[in-house]
Amino acid sequence: MRQRILDRPAAAAAVAVAALAVGAGGGAGGYALLSGGGTSSVAAPIAASTPADATPARPVKLARSQALTISDIAKASTASVVEITVATAGTARTSLTPFGQGSSQAAGSGFIINTAGDIVTNDHVVAGATSIRVAFANGREADAKLVGADPSTDLAVIRVSDVPAAELKPLALGDSTALSVGEGVVAIGAPFGLAGSVTAGIVSALGRDITSPNGYPISNAIQTDAAINHGNSGGPLLDDTGKVIGVNSQIQSDGGGSDGVGFAVPAATVKQVTTQLIATGKIAHAYLGARISTISQRVATALSIPRGVLMQQVTATGPAGTAGLKAGTTLKPVDGVRYATDGDIVTAAGGTPVLTTGDLRAVLDARKPGDTLDLTVSRDGVTRTVTITLGTRPA
Repeated sequence: MRQRILDRPAAAAAVAVAALAVGAGGGAGGYALLSGGGTSSVAAPIAASTPADATPARPVKLARSQALTISDIAKASTASVVEITVATAGTARTSLTPFGQGSSQAAGSGFIINTAGDIVTNDHVVAGATSIRVAFANGREADAKLVGADPSTDLAVIRVSDVPAAELKPLALGDSTALSVGEGVVAIGAPFGLAGSVTAGIVSALGRDITSPNGYPISNAIQTDAAINHGNSGGPLLDDTGKVIGVNSQIQSDGGGSDGVGFAVPAATVKQVTTQLIATGKIAHAYLGARISTISQRVATALSIPRGVLMQQVTATGPAGTAGLKAGTTLKPVDGVRYATDGDIVTAAGGTPVLTTGDLRAVLDARKPGDTLDLTVSRDGVTRTVTITLGTRPA
């Protein structure tokens, strides 16, 4: 079954974008994702086994001298990947608990990030957990506690406290900003509860936007054709040197299974978020208070407006609205899409050129609530600088 808890009018044919945790219990469901203007639904979790607009492609690099074989990566990394089993209360509906009382179980993957016992996974793997159990590749099992979670990036950190440091083999985070389309990648996790499963593929696109569990966009996601399925959620996507360049989080599929279109939260985001979660148990995201869209070069030329990021909708009492930014009202079509040509267009933020929504979000992600940010803005042919005091993103 599929369960949709966010329901928005579809502007295009719907596709299934599946969160990759697996769950047991007839009442388990998923959260809806909005992508490309249409309504996309997460495929409902399946039974777990008993004790889981892109930026232009960069030139493909030649093989690096330090590149490892898939077998080498698997041997070096599998011991660092864990299977996570989560119990949640009051969600199951079975013949024994027909009114949704009791508990259900879901499973996903994760990977060790330090010898203190911290493990990275997806927020949607551990959300609502009443208990978390971790199974290691060597057969050891241990209870874990939630350190912190961030639904806006679909990341979480859990911690085991009774496992010797000598048995904890951390994986290193790589540089996701240096990736090129066509580079080889390896995914390790527990699809369908099959722990230690290894698949391989390539980076098939970069700069994708995917939607988080609470509806905010996750920028610069890595698209891969490496087979990932339910249960791979939270597991690592590794580059050809064995470093983590992403956390496997979603698939796009008509049938809910792997169709060779998977997405990973990039390591740059993972590093920023998990560092704060480990330090404080929480993270606050800077907030602009506007709905935005990219003005491509084609659209800019057709409408005689600057290339940049258009304010599609501005919250009057939010940071952007308070600073005087406005969305336009005069709509003009290009290729079947209507753009408000008299609205504000951001062309630079903090001195950094802004060409896409991903560019602007990257600048915002590097700021904290309360920071000020200078935006270069164009409206009706007039360019000006607007200083905004960033707010805190609502949950």
